[in-house]
Amino acid sequence: MTSQVSSPAEQADGTVVGEQRTAAGTKDVRRIDRVIIRFAGDSGDGMQLTGDRFTSETASFGNDLSTLPNFPAEIRAPAGTLPGVSSFQLHFADHDILTPGDAPNVLVAMNPAALKANIGDLPRGAEIIVNTDEFTKRAMQKVGYAASPLEDGSLDGFHVHPVPLTTLTVEALKEFDLTRKEAERSKNMFALGLLSWMYHRPTEGTETFLRSKFAKKPDIAAANIAAFRAGWNFGETTEDFAVSYEVAPAATAFPPGVYRNISGNLALSYGLVAASRQADLPLFLGSYPITPASDILHELSKHKNFGVRTFQAEDEIAGIGAALGAAFGGSLAVTTTSGPGVALKSETIGLAVSLELPLLVVDIQRGGPSTGLPTKTEQADLLQAMYGRNGEAPVPVVAPRTPADCFDAALEAARIALAYRTPVFLLSDGYLANGSEPWRIPELQELPDLAVRFAQGPNHTLDDGTEVFWPYKRDPHTLARPWAIPGTPGLEHRIGGIEKQDGTGNISYDPANHDFMVRTRQAKIDGIDVPDLQADDPDGARTLVLGWGSTYGPITAAVRRIRAQGGHIAQAHLRHLNPFPPNLGEILRRYDKVVIPEMNLGQLATLIRAKYLVDARSYNQVNGMPFKAEQLAAALKEAIDD
Repeated sequence: MTSQVSSPAEQADGTVVGEQRTAAGTKDVRRIDRVIIRFAGDSGDGMQLTGDRFTSETASFGNDLSTLPNFPAEIRAPAGTLPGVSSFQLHFADHDILTPGDAPNVLVAMNPAALKANIGDLPRGAEIIVNTDEFTKRAMQKVGYAASPLEDGSLDGFHVHPVPLTTLTVEALKEFDLTRKEAERSKNMFALGLLSWMYHRPTEGTETFLRSKFAKKPDIAAANIAAFRAGWNFGETTEDFAVSYEVAPAATAFPPGVYRNISGNLALSYGLVAASRQADLPLFLGSYPITPASDILHELSKHKNFGVRTFQAEDEIAGIGAALGAAFGGSLAVTTTSGPGVALKSETIGLAVSLELPLLVVDIQRGGPSTGLPTKTEQADLLQAMYGRNGEAPVPVVAPRTPADCFDAALEAARIALAYRTPVFLLSDGYLANGSEPWRIPELQELPDLAVRFAQGPNHTLDDGTEVFWPYKRDPHTLARPWAIPGTPGLEHRIGGIEKQDGTGNISYDPANHDFMVRTRQAKIDGIDVPDLQADDPDGARTLVLGWGSTYGPITAAVRRIRAQGGHIAQAHLRHLNPFPPNLGEILRRYDKVVIPEMNLGQLATLIRAKYLVDARSYNQVNGMPFKAEQLAAALKEAIDD
């Protein structure tokens, strides 16, 4: 039998909304509205898998959630070193949330390096679960600990749970025919079991996953399940964990529908497949593996049953060349890359502009320049997407704002490419690509109609009455040229990088024709139909915060904090960066101040200031991590008060 009593708010754990006290001898269950957990360890400790599984069970439970995986830049950094620390942060709640959270309430540290790399992010009073087996003298010296932080008082401001995770795991698996090293690999499952008990997460999905993952190695599957159950039982029986926590499902946070947890790259992949089906075109991906875009290639290669063809090329240039050839042949063509690959693809993107063929260029942005920070996020490719080609080669630019929104952004990019016969940039980034959140699976009737009409016959009559096909005779509304499939009788036409004559498509060196074609291609992009921008301004604010891409979550969370404190601020977020929404100028002129937070040094602000002559203020960060909501709230409050 249980009874419920009131309990004061505890900001470190999320707000405590109630506490259940059970019969004597059993443990308390405390109900909280949200929690932020970070798993951290060596890149070989399985932290990403642990976080993924905890996230999947949290999604199935019905919480709203947001995640932040953080990978080392090296494939396998030296064990036990700070550069080798891998972490996975999960924020889940019983209400609508927008970010992975500013600071973890719980840190699971698998070794001294994980503790040292993450302790600075923890608020006072946070819980730290430490694998004490790894705190050897040599391991601590490797990261600069002169004395054990578990004994020198430096962690007195935190609730520390010392747990010999490795020893307990090996003991739990002693009945299995495993070496000690093999048994130790399951310590992440022990930790997952402990946290699953601590936060009342479902367990059936993880056990099913392990059986499937190790289907060809049933002994390994059984060992991992045993470690997982041992972690759960340890939490239930040990005196060190006197309280477990419940975070109720976010029943009112979501519109009705069927939901699943989804990452940005997976949502983008599904959006591309959906676009090809809505257009009734085969999907072709020409790509070269590059972090953090490679997952799209991996995912699309699984969907041959939907008419998807994937080509892993020998380099970036070959990848986009194959994709452009597929576009010429009548496919919905895609190439995926990151910033360094965009540089290599630039000449072929210019060719696609000249040929006026639909092509999706997916850029999952990462830290630069050059190869830069492969596993860190950034928004610094905007000007490259806008202008990074020789000559006047305008290209539309579309940017998703959340992991789930990558699905809709892919559909929108495909709509523009197909309707206007142009390459389109889709600018995601590493934060969106690897992060995840709940996604409502749309009904088929909610998807846009992307049907395409190919040219079927002559479209122009010469002065002598002869009917011919002109490949550059344009639609009067969209300025798109006809799309003629090779092999269609009578529709033979030239392609190539030399300037085309208006209408006929013949090679032309005429200056007046070149001027006309350049202006026409620009007019086509300028005339793309994009929806008006919506400004969220319930109080008649004088300051507007304008964002694009993955800054949506932190900006919106910061705006909510300011409004909750009585401040007045308006918010608008751009999906279309070229062309801008037609009412953007009018919205900007409503406000005395415009602040633009970006994970670059002010690229959107540069465009806004140049086009609209608005004194937009930049707030910038390029440290490879997304903004924190509290950080942004402080900056925006300062802008309001200035």
